Amino acid sequence: MISRFFIDRPIFAMVMSIVITLAGGIALFTLPISLYPPISPPTVQVDCNYPGASAKDVSETVATPIEQQVNGVESMLYMSSQCTNDGSYNLTVTFKHGVNLNMAQVLVQNRVSLALPLLPDVIKQTGVNVKKKSPDILMAIAINSPPPPGDPTKTSVYNQLYLSNYATLQIKDEIARLPGVSDVSMLGQRDYSMRIWVDPDKLAARNMQAGDVVRALREQNLQVAAGQIGQEPVPAGQQRQIPLSTLGRLSDIGQFEQVIIKAGADGRVVRVRDVARVELGAKNQDMTCMVNGKPSVSLAIFQLPDANALDTAVIVRAKMDELSKDFPPGIAYEVRYDTTPFISESIDEVFKTLREAVFLVAVVVLLFLQNWRSAIIPLIAVPVAIIGTFAAMAALGFSLNNLTLFGLVLAIGIVVDDAIVVVEAVEHHIEQGMTPRDATIRAMEEVSGPVIAIGLVLTAVFVPCAFITGIVGQ
Repeated sequence: MISRFFIDRPIFAMVMSIVITLAGGIALFTLPISLYPPISPPTVQVDCNYPGASAKDVSETVATPIEQQVNGVESMLYMSSQCTNDGSYNLTVTFKHGVNLNMAQVLVQNRVSLALPLLPDVIKQTGVNVKKKSPDILMAIAINSPPPPGDPTKTSVYNQLYLSNYATLQIKDEIARLPGVSDVSMLGQRDYSMRIWVDPDKLAARNMQAGDVVRALREQNLQVAAGQIGQEPVPAGQQRQIPLSTLGRLSDIGQFEQVIIKAGADGRVVRVRDVARVELGAKNQDMTCMVNGKPSVSLAIFQLPDANALDTAVIVRAKMDELSKDFPPGIAYEVRYDTTPFISESIDEVFKTLREAVFLVAVVVLLFLQNWRSAIIPLIAVPVAIIGTFAAMAALGFSLNNLTLFGLVLAIGIVVDDAIVVVEAVEHHIEQGMTPRDATIRAMEEVSGPVIAIGLVLTAVFVPCAFITGIVGQ
């Protein structure tokens, strides 16, 4: 009998308890912490933009060739896509649970590469983005611009375009490289772009079309390698070599206005400024992000599957505090969404339950058995069993989340009951005149079966859930 083995070897039993406690204590600091277990299937996102195209055009010229190639990729469950009237295309490929997300991204990228020759030229130039997408949002940070003090006529100091550009250049990359962060997505992003508003009447008066403006911009807005003067081979005595540089890609409004669209035989030229208005503005204006009526841009932060959510949130907040010291006057940040308070409360509830259980065990045993020594035994046994559970969780690949912590709370009650039953049985036989050793052996012979039966009954209730397929079973 196993109980007899440990009764005859008390030192070995104590060493085992110490080892179990140490293993659980070490595992506790290595377990990932999150709000929920990673049950969502891994996804890979494919997106691109076809400027000026309608949803129907995007569906026929972009979605069809890409989805024909991606369909049936290894370990794929299903895929869904969206085509919008602003020319945007988004494809989400969902894979089976447990698939390596990096390998899934590579597989989708290879399939998308097969479809690239069939896509319009403008998409080939801008590219098709393939990136892995984590479903677990850790927190969301809003970068906004409060109204200037003393000026009630203004709602904010900076507009959404400026905030988006500042967040892209100064904040997003800093957050993305923090440990535990897998990705940072921007909501309400507006990139700076040169917008050219063509006047159709002026074009028609000059017998021109919008395509002439696009063609001129493509031909003249280039980075050209002009070469060198005096490069080998050169005549004898040549002593100088001069590299040539050209204007390259245009960068300000004035340069774009000077682009020549058409040159006449008499030497007159038509420039962009003659038929269009040029301004530096947002690339896309179809999404607006506001916080309490103020322009804003939000950073959605995703955590790694094996990351500690609490530590990651602390690191992100500390980094934002550090970056905020260099914010221009009129820019502020606030955490608008955070999952970690729920995790902290769950952990606090576990410790609260453990403290209450230990206290109740001591009170019940002391009240009914009138023996301090009997009260101390469960106080030692219960923490050993609970802390040792963390080692089993680490071995099974579990994380500390709301579900596992709730299970731990239930386990505390079961362990407390078993400890009280065993101690009471031993004290009963000691009162009948048996020695502590004989009383323990007799008590374990009587209660070992019921204690094991309790465990088997609970196992029979919960283990079948592991055979349920899909997300519910996971």
